[in-house]
Amino acid sequence: MHRFSMLDDDTVCVDGAPLDPALWCVGPVEAPEAGRETSPIEAFQTLAETNSLRHLVVGVIGPREATPAQETAAEAVGQALGQLDLTLICGGRTGVMRSVSKGCSAVGGLMIGILPGSHPEEANEFVGVPLPTGLGEARNMVIAKSARVLIAIGGSYGTLSEVAYGLHFSKSVIGLAGAPDVDGVRQAPDVPTAVNLALDALAGSAVEKTKQSCKLSDINPS
Repeated sequence: MHRFSMLDDDTVCVDGAPLDPALWCVGPVEAPEAGRETSPIEAFQTLAETNSLRHLVVGVIGPREATPAQETAAEAVGQALGQLDLTLICGGRTGVMRSVSKGCSAVGGLMIGILPGSHPEEANEFVGVPLPTGLGEARNMVIAKSARVLIAIGGSYGTLSEVAYGLHFSKSVIGLAGAPDVDGVRQAPDVPTAVNLALDALAGSAVEKTKQSCKLSDINPS
């Protein structure tokens, strides 16, 4: 887990480095011990108060035929992430997809449904932006590629394919409520843990982006 802290001016730091919410990278570490420790949720709440975080996309995946417990978990995940101004994407239809869309919609969040068919009306009633792809199950790859982080709730063959695509694309994948238990998936015992892991992974993507930029500048100095 990364260390979140906050300076007196509400600048959010990750592992002691200030986070740029627009570029989604971290700056030079000037005072690693400065600021007070904070939680991932509080850090993202602070960021969302003065910045748009819509460029941060979290995919929530799961079966069309979900259990009541999985539907409850999905709705709670949708609420928790939707209220942080993050963009959520899912398959846009029933089961886990409908429940996470419902939770996201309830708090005014943005839910995009990546649909397998060619008609936007295939989406459940809580999807804000239905995107018909006409790709059938191949749309699973689009979801995995588009998201910075994936949360898998429950399991099915379709969900397993999305998990596999996510891991193949080097995305962080968090499992919840019976998600596929495969190497590389970080299993969470409950919704708050899953949300914290997702936010930690988003922060990690900012750190990784900065590292990659530094490597490129070393190879191609200006």
